[in-house]
Amino acid sequence: MMRTWYEGFLGVRYLRAAPRRGFVSLIAGIAILGLSLGVAVLIVVLSVMNGFEEELRTRILSLTAHATLSGLEGRLADWRPRLAQLERFPGVEAAAPYVEEQGMMTHGARSAGVLLRGIVPADERRVADLSRHLLQGRLRDLQPGGYRVILGKALADDLGVRVGDRVVLIVAQGDVTPVGVMPRMRSFEVAGILSVGMYEYDKRIALTAMQDAARLLRMGDDVTGIRLSLTDMYAAPRVVRAAAVALGGGFYVEDWTNQHVNFFKSIEITKNILFVILSLVVAVAAFNIVSTMVMVVKDKRRDIAILRTFGASPRSILSVFVVQGSLIGTMGIALGVALGVLVSLNLQSLVHRLEAVVGFKFLDARVYFMSDLPARVMAADVLRICAVAFVLACLSTLYPAWRAARLLPAQSLRND
Repeated sequence: MMRTWYEGFLGVRYLRAAPRRGFVSLIAGIAILGLSLGVAVLIVVLSVMNGFEEELRTRILSLTAHATLSGLEGRLADWRPRLAQLERFPGVEAAAPYVEEQGMMTHGARSAGVLLRGIVPADERRVADLSRHLLQGRLRDLQPGGYRVILGKALADDLGVRVGDRVVLIVAQGDVTPVGVMPRMRSFEVAGILSVGMYEYDKRIALTAMQDAARLLRMGDDVTGIRLSLTDMYAAPRVVRAAAVALGGGFYVEDWTNQHVNFFKSIEITKNILFVILSLVVAVAAFNIVSTMVMVVKDKRRDIAILRTFGASPRSILSVFVVQGSLIGTMGIALGVALGVLVSLNLQSLVHRLEAVVGFKFLDARVYFMSDLPARVMAADVLRICAVAFVLACLSTLYPAWRAARLLPAQSLRND
């Protein structure tokens, strides 16, 4: 205990400069600052990636269901008893039928491609929470026979329409007429504007009553499929396949994990790549400790010689400088964690203030799918960053400490 205390005491003491020059020497302060900035940047970047992934998942699931069961030929007949069975299936919280088809919408001289989705508002409300994304209008305004439609905000802007305007919806299925095959089209009244916050959806989505969509598509009483809300969203692959088997099979099954699997995989790959690249920045900052410790060893040659003369072993000298380097690393990591977490928790307000100052918007929703920069600090990421930084800092102390342990008292005192 006394030996450990003496080595630790000397390690802490060597962090101090001469009394008139302050608590921490300039060179040690630079090493601490560099390491803290590297750790803080790594925490902020990984927090942004986590927030980006979480925000996208939340927004996607606010418009899409956890899982879907659809007909193999694009339509599902005799769906009502199956809907009742699904609502009773373990793990399924709610189920709702839907009709879906690609089409084109026109207003005056403007046109845009749309994803037409026919829904039953009362059932849809239990599967996806669309109401909180409505800027204008209500879901219950989509009544059968009313031929009313709710458009995504970006789509409405592209078409130049507002609530109360009329648009023409054109679908690929055609009707045979004396002049040839004509595409089916129908006039709809704009009943509301929807903004999910993801340009991909706001640009394409058009919601209408399921019966109106089925009538336009000549589907009769059939639907495209059934959308499911599950009690555990992460169990979607298992639950939806078990439900399809329980209904006798013959379904095309999809869940949120494979609908956007490439997208979320790309985010995970990007996060791992950024971690590796920014870890190199932390490594460079940690290796600054090498130069710091080399200068400390050179400055303390006389002290080392005196300690060796009084009987200190090379191992004790090694421990003294390892303790000093580890303390520099620990201080830098602690400061970096505090700074990184603080910036991450206030990132959105900081970005908005910076945008107001420079007069430029950093996040274009058409490119980045969202206009805000969310951040989510995860304890596992912070611990991983701290572990990597601490290991690098400790490794950086080994060579200078080894040199200090090899110094011979006679050589150190020769010029004194």
